[in-house]
Formats: sequence, structure tokens, C-alpha cells
Amino acid sequence: MNQLQDLVTGAAGSPWVYFALLGVCIVDAFFPPVPSESVIAALAAIGSSTGKPSVWLLILAAAVGAIIGDNLAYTIGRAIGTDRFAWMRKPKIRRAFDWARGMLDKRAALLVITGRYIPVGRIAVNMTAGATEYPRRKFVPLTVIGGVSWAVYSVAIASAFGRWLRDQPLLAAVIGIACAIVLGFLVDRIVRHFFPSTGEEESGDTRHDDSRREDEAGERAEARRGQGS
Repeated sequence: MNQLQDLVTGAAGSPWVYFALLGVCIVDAFFPPVPSESVIAALAAIGSSTGKPSVWLLILAAAVGAIIGDNLAYTIGRAIGTDRFAWMRKPKIRRAFDWARGMLDKRAALLVITGRYIPVGRIAVNMTAGATEYPRRKFVPLTVIGGVSWAVYSVAIASAFGRWLRDQPLLAAVIGIACAIVLGFLVDRIVRHFFPSTGEEESGDTRHDDSRREDEAGERAEARRGQGS
């Protein structure tokens, strides 16, 4: 166990780790299987408990990677749309795209910033923004705000566990990864609770319209019975 811990902490102390994190954050912005939150959590937990890698440079690498990646996703969305590839047509991804499309016109700033915190959500939001030609001059500043705040948040959460488990950097990394996954899930649930998908809104509207039509039909039937008597 100690040998594995030494191997992991030694690799995390390499200066190349910042470039690796930069690349992971860029790719994660438009390719869901790449887990940037898990990588950040592991490196930040190790960095805060051993001193390497630098948590400040981790924040910088993660923020720059997120900003570049989000803008690449926007460009991809503008070029190919949101249904070109098979993975885009999977039910979960499709629902995310539909949700993003329905929300962009209403709360674009809030959506782009909070979408950065949701692994699938950020892809849907950014590619949909490009596909619907949301103005880039407005989009770029929002990705800067979202990318910087997300990087600070991700590193800070994992660093807290790294300081708490200073003598167990590998355990701190594992706990940091678990917390990143749980917090990402909670953010996803909270956003979807307060800002439901278009499909849910339409379903609610449909139920309301059906109920109203039933009431009107009942009133007309009563009126006819009254006239007949």
C-alpha cells in the first residue's frame, strides 16, 4: 500500500500533470466519458496533503481547460448540430439537449454557468448554444465565469480532505473523488428541480389544458340539461 501511495504521489508531483489536467478538462467539455472532476479531486487532495502538485496551478490549468473546452463545444455544436453522432442520440443525452434548448432563451447566463458543474449538462448547454447560434460575444464571458468558479470549487472541496488526511494522500484522493461525484449529482438534481426540462413543462401544460377542457365540457353539458328542463 505504501509503495502504491509513493507511486501515485510521485506521479502527481510531475510538472507534466498540469498539462495532462489541461487536456482532460478540454476534452471533457465535449466528450462525457473523460472524468475531469475525478482527476481534479485526486490531484487536489494529493497536492494539499503533500505540497505537490500546486493547488493554485491546478486551479489555473482546470479553469483554462474548462474555458477552452466549453468554447470548443460551442463551435462543434454550431458546425454539426446536436444529433450527428450515435452517443448524442442516447436518451439521457437527448433529454439533456432538449432541456438546454428549452432553457437557453429564458436563463442563458444562469444556464451556461451552472451547466459547467454538470458533466453531461455542460456538453448539452454549450453545444446547444452553438447549434442555436447564441451570440458568441455573450457566451465567452459566461464560460470564463463558469470555468473559473468551477475550478476553484472543485479544487477547494478536494483540498479540504487533503488537509484533513495529510498523512494519507491516497485515501484523501479517493474521498475527494467520491465527494466530487456526489456533489455533481446533487447540483444536477437541484438545477433540474428548479429549472425543469421542456418535456416536463409541456407535460404540465398539457395536463392543465386537458383539465380545463374537461371543465368546459362539463359546464356545456350542464347548460344543455338546464335548457332541456
